[in-house]
Amino acid sequence: MSSIPSILKNLRIPVIGSPLFIISNPKLVIEQCKAGIVGSMPALNARPASQLDEWLAEITEGLATYNTQNPERPAAPFAINQIVHKTNDRLEHDMELCMKYKVPIIITSLGAREEINVAAHSYGGLVFHDVINNKFAHKAIDKGADGLIAVAAGAGGHAGDKSPFALIQEIRQWFSGPLALAGSIANGNAILAAQAMGADFAYIGSPFIATHEARAAEDYKQAIVECNSDDIVNSSLFTGIHGNYLAPSIRSAGLDPYALPESDPSKMNFGGTGQAKAWKDIWGSGQGIGVINEVTSTAEYIDKLHQEYIAARVRVIKMSQVFA
Repeated sequence: MSSIPSILKNLRIPVIGSPLFIISNPKLVIEQCKAGIVGSMPALNARPASQLDEWLAEITEGLATYNTQNPERPAAPFAINQIVHKTNDRLEHDMELCMKYKVPIIITSLGAREEINVAAHSYGGLVFHDVINNKFAHKAIDKGADGLIAVAAGAGGHAGDKSPFALIQEIRQWFSGPLALAGSIANGNAILAAQAMGADFAYIGSPFIATHEARAAEDYKQAIVECNSDDIVNSSLFTGIHGNYLAPSIRSAGLDPYALPESDPSKMNFGGTGQAKAWKDIWGSGQGIGVINEVTSTAEYIDKLHQEYIAARVRVIKMSQVFA
């Protein structure tokens, strides 16, 4: 059994809402935390950079007010995602603000940086690093990360290509710390399955696009509802790194989603190709959206996850008695 940090022991369900580029915002994060899961957003979603100060104040003050009014069921902690790649010239500025507001959890992506971990630890924060293979997992922990997010095949946005079974098994051979699994998790059954595989938490992103609080175009939200795994295309064209995207958005940009050229990873960018902007015009999504059937509030979706998760646990207990 892995060691879980105290701030993560009282979640309503073992879920971390993954940071959604452009889409996540303070309103979504606050609702996720109030509903009992870790809410998160990328620091880069605040534009201009000065807006991050305002957003962090909004989140911390909003959750503090909620906790004062609901001492019997306080909100879950929140997380800020930092892109540690060399192309992010805001990293130092954004980390200084995270230190100012003592952000409970920092999620790092696209590179492990020891100084980021040290900065978070200086005020008692935790660092979770997302990885797509065992090699990167070792590097992240060697540089001081507290936990890992295993990004398996089927995850939205920049995703790995490994089966979740293989990835979790390999990491759990040596790592006993907090571990989240990302990749096509969208209902309570899948949350419990992630734990059965050896993860502590499910990392869920794409379903939250189809919530009222998400800062996504209505057509994007509806596409999440109407599409399924057959509509997900994996391509490196749009940012230089392989990611999963919704085929209808690629067609709308005038491209054939099933005849896309490869991109040079050394020219990684977050702006997209030509007139098609990654994330804004080319919509990211994981393969698990086939179970998302309507646009709902964040609270309603998390309530549904909770009910499904409890029902799945009961079902597994009954099955274990049959095979005991």
